[in-house]
Amino acid sequence: MVDSYDDSLDGEKSKTQVKRELHALVGLGERLTTLKPDLLAKLPLTDALRRALTDAPKHTANIARKRHLMFIGKLMRDQDTDAILSLLDQLDNSTRQYNERFHNLERWRDRLIAGDDGVLEKFVIEYPDADRQQLRSLIRQAQHELAQSKPPASGRKIFKYIRELDETQRGLR
Repeated sequence: MVDSYDDSLDGEKSKTQVKRELHALVGLGERLTTLKPDLLAKLPLTDALRRALTDAPKHTANIARKRHLMFIGKLMRDQDTDAILSLLDQLDNSTRQYNERFHNLERWRDRLIAGDDGVLEKFVIEYPDADRQQLRSLIRQAQHELAQSKPPASGRKIFKYIRELDETQRGLR
């Protein structure tokens, strides 16, 4: 019986695998075309890719857009895709990482409203840019609203402020 298995192909990728990887890079490039310029500035991209991403909206015809996305995919081969994907995962609200960060911020808000100055001190240690006076004022308003069964407008303001602090600390703003 003849063994048809060839050991010389073990380390090489199949043509199908190479195509899958290239299509994934094109998809990632397409996601990058939807980002705002200030977020693109924070990504580790080459100058050629930055120019291609800023030129993307100019291509409105279907085939021209498709061709330009293929070009962006080609330029994506030289990029650090792990760093790009980690930033996109923090921004994309359908990812687990985004949801965990969001729930962590909600827990901070709830602890601040229910807690005392000790919780506020822990928060300020973790987020040194926080304004204690503004937070104390918002916490008092939220506790007052909670006691009188009013809508939690101050609770929302606290969450918005905490989220802005977190995004600034992570470099997303």
